[in-house]
Order: sequence, then structure tokens, then C-alpha cells
Amino acid sequence: MVAHSDISIPCGPERLPGFLDIPDDASGVIIFAHGSGSGKESPRNQLVARELHKAGFATVLFDLLTEKETEHYRQNVFDMKLLTGRLDAAVSWAQSEKRLSGLPIGLAGASTGAGAALNVAGARGNLIKAVVSRGGRPDLAEPEMLEKVTAPTAFIVGGDDTDVIGMNKRAAELVRAKKRLILVPGATHVFEEPGTVEQAAEHMVSWFSEYLR
Repeated sequence: MVAHSDISIPCGPERLPGFLDIPDDASGVIIFAHGSGSGKESPRNQLVARELHKAGFATVLFDLLTEKETEHYRQNVFDMKLLTGRLDAAVSWAQSEKRLSGLPIGLAGASTGAGAALNVAGARGNLIKAVVSRGGRPDLAEPEMLEKVTAPTAFIVGGDDTDVIGMNKRAAELVRAKKRLILVPGATHVFEEPGTVEQAAEHMVSWFSEYLR
């Protein structure tokens, strides 16, 4: 059984809507940070979340931007200071949420959200136990934050996403924690090819199962 709740995460004057899903006997909680063209209701994010639930992980999916901010979407989705602050607020919310008490925290970033996830992981140190970048832009994270990441980090990239593979390799070189670059054959940036997002989800489940328990 998975307990589903609509949530509202406070972030300064804003409140960010989201979903909290907690399976029975959850062993960790994974907070999603999506990127451009995505959100809490993204079919790909929902698919990945369901696979994580099956593996015994709670998930937090929320919208990093308000409805008003999406009017200038392109500008705001690359505002790393804004996205990092929003994700950090979600981490603080998870820490104070009684239903998640004692659960280790992992971060799952996609596209520009991966840069925010690594910024938060670097700033939060040992509080963040594992990170996965899926089709991410970790190169958008601050270099000094990448160097401070202590959480084991997986960089999952589409095998046909040539430019982003290079961006991930360069960012991974700065991460001093345990890390792995994982290529999904035949996949492009958002894993829209048949079966590729399922492969990415399998890698995510494997990584979090090893490092977030």
C-alpha cells in the first residue's frame, strides 16, 4: 500500500503544490527536482516514482515554479539560484514532516533540476545520502558545490544525448564522492524512446537501494 497526499511546501511568501507518497515500511524519501517542460504530474516522473514506491521509497514530487513564474518559464527554469532555493525548502519541509521522521533523504534531479539537486547536496553535506541525475544538467551546478557533494551520485544519461554526456562527464570530474556515469542505449535527452525511461528508472532504483537504506 502507498499512502498518497497532496502537499503544500512553504518557500518564503510562496507555497509550492506537490504530492507525497509513502509506501508501507518506507526506508528512505526521494525528493524530485524536475527541469524544463516537466512537473509533478509528468508521466515520466510518475512512472519513476511508482518504481521507487515498489522498492520501498517515499517520494516528494512538487512544482518548483509557481503558476505566475511559468509565464516567464524559459528565464526561470534556468535560474539556478531560484531552483536551488526551492529544492532546499523542500528538504527542510521533509525534515520537519512527521510522516517522514527518521527517513534518509535522497535527491532525484532531471534536466536543470539536476543542477539544483547537486547545489543542495553540496550545501547540505551529510544530510543528503544519495543523488541521481537523470538526463540532467549537472554542469549548471556551482563548481564549488560539486566539490562539496558527499552523497554517492549517479549520472544517468541517454546514450544518444551526445552533448549532455560531455556535460555530465565534466561535472562528475568535480564530484569527489562515489559516482558513476550510466548510459542508457538508444535514449535521447528526455528518455522518450520506448523502454528507455523504464531502464533509467531501474538504474535509479538500484542506486537508491544501495545507498539510501
